[in-house]
Amino acid sequence: MTAPLAGRTAIVTGAARGIGLGIAQRLARDGAAVAIWDRDLSPFDPKAAGFEPAALVEVDVAELASVERAHAQTIACSGRIDILINTAGINGPVAPTWEYPPDTWHKVLAVNLTGVFHCCRVVIPTMKAASYGRIVNISSAAGKEGVPGIAAYAAAKAGVIGYTKSIARELVGSGVLVNSLAPVITETELFREMTAEHIASSKAKIPMGRFLTVPEIAAMVAWIAGPECTFCTGFTFDLSGGRATY
Repeated sequence: MTAPLAGRTAIVTGAARGIGLGIAQRLARDGAAVAIWDRDLSPFDPKAAGFEPAALVEVDVAELASVERAHAQTIACSGRIDILINTAGINGPVAPTWEYPPDTWHKVLAVNLTGVFHCCRVVIPTMKAASYGRIVNISSAAGKEGVPGIAAYAAAKAGVIGYTKSIARELVGSGVLVNSLAPVITETELFREMTAEHIASSKAKIPMGRFLTVPEIAAMVAWIAGPECTFCTGFTFDLSGGRATY
């Protein structure tokens, strides 16, 4: 069995469950030592996950000091950071803009956009010093198209795309490649935060007529973060089931 990520250390944020966990499992299967960063580590079970993490770090990505502590703890455990996957995120409520709670708007942007900035800001110097790094920021199809009722989420994910393009250009020539991923709706426990109408309308937009799966996301991330991806930076990969045609 090949291990394309053998010798590499990866951080996956929001990896105690859901999409983040699926990505962490795939990277571990490909040979990486995986550090799990999450605000709530209680859902993570190494036996059920099928791997022992290189580090298990409680972190709030919306707080810079928390991310700085997590980085120091990960370096102490592994000595290096080669891959950063920014998966941590929240949906927020489904509501029209004129009824959207302002405090929730700020929270959604703090986690989904500012959290990506915090993690990149802290980890990039380590990668630059090693002249190697792979960063994958998880955006969304909502960040490209806009979706009624989830303006905060869509705005944050659009920001992730713009931020990814900007830092990719800043890092050209450094050995650090930065890309993002824009999946459509994926069936996870986050469905509990959505209305049935929102779920149904999101599925109806996908020409393949089904939801995206976590292993499909993980497979794409593994390639972007892997050794075969050497000439792509600043790009947003789609996983849309035919929804995105541009």
